[in-house]
Amino acid sequence: MGLSLAMPDISYQQALTAVQARVSASRTSFHAGMIVLPKARREAMFALYAFCREVDDIADDSPSAEASARGLALWRQRISDLFQGKASDEIAVALRPAVKAFHLIEKDFQDIIDGMAMDAGAPICAPDEATLDLYCDRVASAVGRVSVRIFGDDSPTAVEVAHHLGRAFQLTNILRDLAEDAKRGRLYLPQELLIKHGIAARNPDDVIRDPKLSAVCRDLAARAAGHYAAADQAMNLCKPSAMRPARIMRAYYGAIFDRLNAEDWRDPSVRVTLPKWQKIWLVLRQLVR
Repeated sequence: MGLSLAMPDISYQQALTAVQARVSASRTSFHAGMIVLPKARREAMFALYAFCREVDDIADDSPSAEASARGLALWRQRISDLFQGKASDEIAVALRPAVKAFHLIEKDFQDIIDGMAMDAGAPICAPDEATLDLYCDRVASAVGRVSVRIFGDDSPTAVEVAHHLGRAFQLTNILRDLAEDAKRGRLYLPQELLIKHGIAARNPDDVIRDPKLSAVCRDLAARAAGHYAAADQAMNLCKPSAMRPARIMRAYYGAIFDRLNAEDWRDPSVRVTLPKWQKIWLVLRQLVR
């Protein structure tokens, strides 16, 4: 699963090759947003992506909850070691230059691991609003807090961008992946909205088949829209060059969000995607701004 967990005497170039291969193999849209960055910042983002992918895989694909817990505990220690200047794992070696160069913060990485741990135990099912917001902060906004520093803006306004854009992205993911999450026994729609709209079921499969699902999703989408709007306002006050990757990702997620709203969650089993031409157009439009 993922990159090797312990390898002595790894050079930075070996580590970078490994994390770049992981990004390429994932075919993630993340790659498009990173191509605009200078070399050192781009390499740091590839390392960050590999870290996030690794701990996510541990949470999702370990054979047992105990194995997930052990794997995540190992990464908590590796991150602690990394911020003390020690790294032997490929991902940690690839991250090490960025920690110093871009003044990264250990807590943000530990928050990401804590977010993955929330998925590693019993499946999240109709959490309360506070738990959902904490989850979004850990698995998405914390990634944003690391990212904006790598992009080149560590101002309080850039942190605000990370706060809102991370939540907007994660809520978009939740609204897009209802059926996929249900197969894992997960349901991230908050219980307060289910109660508001009269959905008594808590079994994920039953909830996503309920005719009142669209009303719940519209309410959650309105919240996501608020975060998108707040992020846009904050980005306008940040360094334009530092925000270019964030704007590319915002354009990509925003297009998916618009399609979800247009579909109105009539059939959650059909996963919304963007055609390749639209992805390319969205990137090019941001490059010429």
